[in-house]
Amino acid sequence: MPTAVLTDRERAAVQAYLRLLGTVRAAFDAPPDGGGPPVVPPAVLAETEQALKAAGLAGNEDAFFELLHSWNPVPGRT
Repeated sequence: MPTAVLTDRERAAVQAYLRLLGTVRAAFDAPPDGGGPPVVPPAVLAETEQALKAAGLAGNEDAFFELLHSWNPVPGRT
């Protein structure tokens, strides 16, 4: 259950990150086609980067992942 109250920009950053994570997982879960490494669309990366920047979290991974963890804790992680 979420425990932190996120601002709209923080929420957008978390949602963009989760979409990016889903896209990366899908790319790596796809059967190999022999054509090279999995590809993540540049638009997905750009959306996440812009959302992090708008939330003041670009270049501050520690703060972002702390925010993400406080909003959606991972079992077994302290």
